[in-house]
Amino acid sequence: MKKTKVMLFLLLSFALLLGGCSSKETNSESEDGKTVLTFFHRWPKEPEKTYFNDVVKEFEKQHPDIKIKTEAVLNDSYKDKIKVMTGTNNPPDIYFSWSDEFARQFVRGNKALDLTSYYEKDAKWSSQLVQSQVKPYTVDQKIYGVPVTMDGKMFFYNKSIFEKLNLQPPTTWDELINVLKVLKKNGYTPLQFGSQDTWTISHYVGTLNQRIVKEDVLAKDYKSETGKFTDKGYIQALEKFEELTPYFNKNTNSIDHEYARQQFSNGKAAMIFAETAEIKLFGPIKFELGMFNFPKVEDGKGNQTNLTGAPEGFMISSKTKHPEEAMEFLKFLASKEMGEKLVKDVGKYSAVKDTANSENTTPEQLDAVDNILKAEEMAPWFDMAIDSRIADAYLTGTQLMLNGDKTPKQVMKDVQKAANSVRAESKK
Repeated sequence: MKKTKVMLFLLLSFALLLGGCSSKETNSESEDGKTVLTFFHRWPKEPEKTYFNDVVKEFEKQHPDIKIKTEAVLNDSYKDKIKVMTGTNNPPDIYFSWSDEFARQFVRGNKALDLTSYYEKDAKWSSQLVQSQVKPYTVDQKIYGVPVTMDGKMFFYNKSIFEKLNLQPPTTWDELINVLKVLKKNGYTPLQFGSQDTWTISHYVGTLNQRIVKEDVLAKDYKSETGKFTDKGYIQALEKFEELTPYFNKNTNSIDHEYARQQFSNGKAAMIFAETAEIKLFGPIKFELGMFNFPKVEDGKGNQTNLTGAPEGFMISSKTKHPEEAMEFLKFLASKEMGEKLVKDVGKYSAVKDTANSENTTPEQLDAVDNILKAEEMAPWFDMAIDSRIADAYLTGTQLMLNGDKTPKQVMKDVQKAANSVRAESKK
């Protein structure tokens, strides 16, 4: 008898759950006669939170027949949650996506809408976008995303310290090591680094891979279906990264990037490898800020001049029932007006041309934008350029390497094992 009651209770609960899901789907279609769009992003904190809320309010004001329902979760949670949500029958109409491999996974799974026709129909709007930022959302000549921000990774340095020691920004790896030696000899922490969050490791390793490994080998290995990571250049890249460890602050794996940035901003270190979008986050600093691109590696066989960085933007679900309205919102988000607001309110750089100017940003930020626009080629964020399982093996292993618990060769053996597994699965 008890078993029967338990079964009836479970069945009733399940029916109510299904009913709730069904009701949610129905509510997403219309509300007070309005078209409702669901909008999912990764910025529940300020200043981005207020920025996106303001964009939504202004869009709704200009489009009174459309309502936007917004949901946001933090970065790490977002990576997993969006994969789950896009696999349901009721995915968000508009969702944030990093570019390159992260975006391509949605394309392969038929979860992203082809936006090419919208770009072609409204050339006045699409021509305003920085075209190098559209390319990372392009698969087989079709465009699947709208870039909203652009960013790059550079070395930032304290000009006061460099001038005091008569140091010049290095252009080669050997010059970089020499600068670090001089800084350490004179009692400075040469290079501030926090690797508690492994994405900070990926920016170093990914850039070194780009400098050292041949471009065609890199392109093949970064694809899930062909990646092997057996080239000796990958070990050399990790060995180069290992060369930096004597010049980092102590206990890098116990420090997060935010703390590292604060230490640099407070004048506690001479240099930091950071994103150009972080300039505003440095806050009021008491020294003049300088910047330079990652140096060339003399014996490297890869691209020596590219700038590590990538756009961030949004995609539209292939299951949306309101593609026209969803695209209208993205065009509004990626407009010059909203781009200028992004630069001013958030301090990030818009993927819309001519949105950063002397009125809404600093000379250092303008210099950063100029570096991005002048880059011959952008090298994607490493952890977004490869399959997440390979990235996990790579970055977890490198973190252990920083502690002295693994060698570069041992790290790459783990990476190769992960790559073999991913490659085998992709062929099924």
